Amino acid sequence: MTYPDLMKALEIFGLTDRVTLRDIKNRHRELVRRCHPDAGAPPDSAEIRLINAAYRLLCDYVVNYRFSFSREEFYEQNPEERLRMQFEGTPLWDVR
Repeated sequence: MTYPDLMKALEIFGLTDRVTLRDIKNRHRELVRRCHPDAGAPPDSAEIRLINAAYRLLCDYVVNYRFSFSREEFYEQNPEERLRMQFEGTPLWDVR
């Protein structure tokens, strides 16, 4: 797999460079429903093969991805928790 292959797969799926596995699976399901031969597409459609190849490539990448459980990554993924941690215990108004 090369980076251009990965970007092409995201382009085929119409996804951005920051998605979840759930996004990939949902988009694959949508594309297959639209392009599957049972749904009226031509029986030997190259489009469905392209979609499935892109899906396999994206899944291979996600499976081999090393997730970061660092504090910084957690707060980047959960900005509301960052705010809660940052301002926890701080009164909303400085009432004296």
